Amino acid sequence: MAVKVILTAAVLTLLTQESLSQLDVCGQAKLNTRIVGGQNALEGFWPWQVSLQTTSGHFCGGSLINNQWVLTAAHCVPSGDLVGAKVLLGLQSLQGSNPNSVTRTVSKSINHPSYNSVTVENDIALLQLDTSVTFTDYISPVCLASTGSTFYSGVNTWVTGWGNIGSGNPLPSPQNLQEVQVPIVGNRQCKCSYGASSITDNMLCAGYLEGGKDSCQGDSGGPLVIKQNGRWIQAGVVSFGKGCAEPNFPGVYATVSQYQTWINTQITSNQPGFIVFTSTGTDSDLSVSCSDVPPIVTAATTTTTTTASTTTKPAVGICGYAPQNSRILGVSSVTTDGQWPWMASLQKNGQHVCGGTLVSFSAVLSNANCFSSSPVASDWTVVLGRLRQNGSNLFEVSLKVTNITLSNQTGSNVAVLQLSTAPVLNNYIQPICLDDGKTIQEGASCWATGWSSGQGGEEILMQQFQTSVLNCGNASTSGSICTDLFTLEQGDSGGPLMCKLDGYWYQTAVLSYVNSASRAKRATTTMVFDKLTNYQDFLLRTVGTFLTPTSTNTNTSTTNTTTAAASSAREGTPFSFSFHLLILSLCLLFFSQNS
Repeated sequence: MAVKVILTAAVLTLLTQESLSQLDVCGQAKLNTRIVGGQNALEGFWPWQVSLQTTSGHFCGGSLINNQWVLTAAHCVPSGDLVGAKVLLGLQSLQGSNPNSVTRTVSKSINHPSYNSVTVENDIALLQLDTSVTFTDYISPVCLASTGSTFYSGVNTWVTGWGNIGSGNPLPSPQNLQEVQVPIVGNRQCKCSYGASSITDNMLCAGYLEGGKDSCQGDSGGPLVIKQNGRWIQAGVVSFGKGCAEPNFPGVYATVSQYQTWINTQITSNQPGFIVFTSTGTDSDLSVSCSDVPPIVTAATTTTTTTASTTTKPAVGICGYAPQNSRILGVSSVTTDGQWPWMASLQKNGQHVCGGTLVSFSAVLSNANCFSSSPVASDWTVVLGRLRQNGSNLFEVSLKVTNITLSNQTGSNVAVLQLSTAPVLNNYIQPICLDDGKTIQEGASCWATGWSSGQGGEEILMQQFQTSVLNCGNASTSGSICTDLFTLEQGDSGGPLMCKLDGYWYQTAVLSYVNSASRAKRATTTMVFDKLTNYQDFLLRTVGTFLTPTSTNTNTSTTNTTTAAASSAREGTPFSFSFHLLILSLCLLFFSQNS
């Protein structure tokens, strides 16, 4: 009896390790270190993407979820049987040479049993390959969103495929894999577009209400993915939409997290890696209402929890913390993603006008001169997490402005913009600390950042400028901070002058652009800025109590749980889980000997 128990435990351990192994490899795109401008995806950027083909060519997309299974849409399998169809993995273009591609044949296809071709409900299917594939830099599985995942409106996602680039407009030769970034559109807003009965909890919407970017015919079955903690997680399967990229009609996707149980029931060994994706803050979709969607009249919970335990915990470096800013290269150069995570691009009619900084969970600081022609909040949008003004930005979030307040003091003035929703804080979006009277020594190195006009190449990458604090001489040292001269253009106005103190970044002044003619007349080698302490009373009224590196984030947060066989995604989990099974087997052995 004891031998049987031990052997059983050993087998369970091995099976568990096999299941957990998908979490060791899924969602990692080794060649996707950054997203470049344009629509074409670079080779290896999306290594889980597959092309489903018949003798007539490509007809649908799909995603590799382990070494022998592909996830796609049920409407791509209209007869319920796709056995014999070809699955191409590691494919870059539908035409020409693909040296990293391999081909497999579908040996089994499984549509969701409740798929409805009329309502397109439960539009999800699984395809088994005739032989397993070997993972490479160009072929690897994606992680899947687990039960309990939350996708708040505005969270940015990516969708990929070889579909049409517009209604009736096929992808031109050589038909390279396409990528497009689209934000989540909440289901309430989506119901207002398609009708309340057309959108269910098993569906997820993503796109721009103004249109212009979307998935299209030929992309069906492909993945909608989102990045969390360095892992790519598939949130949706391309399902349907009204036309392609039409205004007010975002794309509709099957919500992967709703089908974890069904998927694991079909794939009993080497199960896919499931990860809970957690949105934080408040979902702006809760405030949406229309004729088909009445307003929520009961008290709404501002944070959705995804596990049984809800905690309130301090955030590491609640302000002035830039985890991606480990070192700064050069005296004046372009920046990299996340180097200055508080930087904001203030945009009017989709065009960058001024810089700004995130200074609280929902407020941005800028220069009052930026709003001399239009102080109307609805005219403005704040973009956080942006690196380049032209091209793709993987980590950016666009937020509406609900209010603009100007300081209206004598001399220079600042502005505070209130955001419609608090952004999700991550390595690429963080608030900066505000200087409340810190002593900055003469000779200290400080930095300014902005999108100088015409700098950073065609993409207009964010620029950084290093400068040194100087003695202000005749200027009032109590209300001013002086630095070496550095380049400052129109697009930099409103950005920060910031200095690092005790390991955290503090904004000590707001940049103000002075035209070149005025600068030439001054014939000076010193730049003078008004300290933020001049506006302290105004900032306390509009921003609230200043954040500090030791502030406690009172937003309710949830444990970020990664699940595959009820496990977490921490490094070393397979050993931990196996150890617990071993303890269990010893307990069983003990009871068997005493029974």
